[in-house]
Amino acid sequence: MITRLLRTAQLFAIALPVAVLAQGADLTGAGATFPYPIYSKWFSDYAQKTNVKINYQSIGSGGGVRQISEMTVDFGASDGPMSDAELGKAKGGPIMHIPTVLGADVLTYNVPGVTQTLRLSGDAIAAIFLGKVTKWNDKAIADLNPGVALPSSDILVVHRTDGSGTTYIFTDYLTTVSPAWASGPGRGKEVQWPVGLGGKGNEGVAGQVKQTPFSIGYVELAYARQNKLPYASVQNSSGKFIEPTIETVTAAAAGVAKQLPANTDYRVSIVNGPGSNAYPISSFTWLLVYKNQSDAAKGKKLVDFIKWALHDGQKEVAALDYAPLPSEIVKRLDADVRQITFGTMSSNSSR
Repeated sequence: MITRLLRTAQLFAIALPVAVLAQGADLTGAGATFPYPIYSKWFSDYAQKTNVKINYQSIGSGGGVRQISEMTVDFGASDGPMSDAELGKAKGGPIMHIPTVLGADVLTYNVPGVTQTLRLSGDAIAAIFLGKVTKWNDKAIADLNPGVALPSSDILVVHRTDGSGTTYIFTDYLTTVSPAWASGPGRGKEVQWPVGLGGKGNEGVAGQVKQTPFSIGYVELAYARQNKLPYASVQNSSGKFIEPTIETVTAAAAGVAKQLPANTDYRVSIVNGPGSNAYPISSFTWLLVYKNQSDAAKGKKLVDFIKWALHDGQKEVAALDYAPLPSEIVKRLDADVRQITFGTMSSNSSR
């Protein structure tokens, strides 16, 4: 039932123009599809608790970056951090990256007749998405899955068509583990895909894979689970094949608080990190918030929501297949959020 309501809400959001969606909302935001299931629940619960209505357009991280940079929304959301160049173009001054939850990209596939969970390595995944491994029974896959009757069918790759933080996480991982990928498509919210067909949003890729035999794509863990799609165990930096779970995503973030810079820059990658139980395609997702809020009333409402999300909201994330933030990071964020100021932008930066 929750899945159906979320999907209906998302389709409704995509279908309506921004001006219509913003009517009646206290705050508007746009961006990543990766955290959409938990954000949707948060905004609903928060409205019931406080009567503050937050409208969120699940349009992809690239769209979220563009809209917050142009100040057409009150906050953005992205799974791929903004670059220094992107930050420099933001009209409203310094933008803070505020981590909200941890999630995972998974390799979801549709291989008729295969009921076992497939194992994939970074090299195999890169070779598939580079178009170098084109058959399901290729040695690169078969050697990782002894005893599995893999078909000789062609592999159909599915990838995102929109600017996407989910893509950033996936290509960040591939760039980290594969020199061939690093010297080719590289990392980014949008890349030049060597092969495959596209889908818009996590929901688009999940839908394509679900409907297309012998396909493989990357989506956020919640979308694979909600659509009852299988997903692979992925070999981590310790050589173990790890299933994506709350526990293994949490393990990927273990110790990250100690690695964070002393300032408030939370733009850090945790892909292919150390730890025998760490799932290697894990990441933070961020809210993008101007440090200086031009509209004091909206700014205070936004800060109050962020405080709620960092505490009460964290209690809800595991039920939707996200991992909560480590307590050390929440303590730091509490202090950082207090640095947000209200009504201090120059008038030519106001919306």
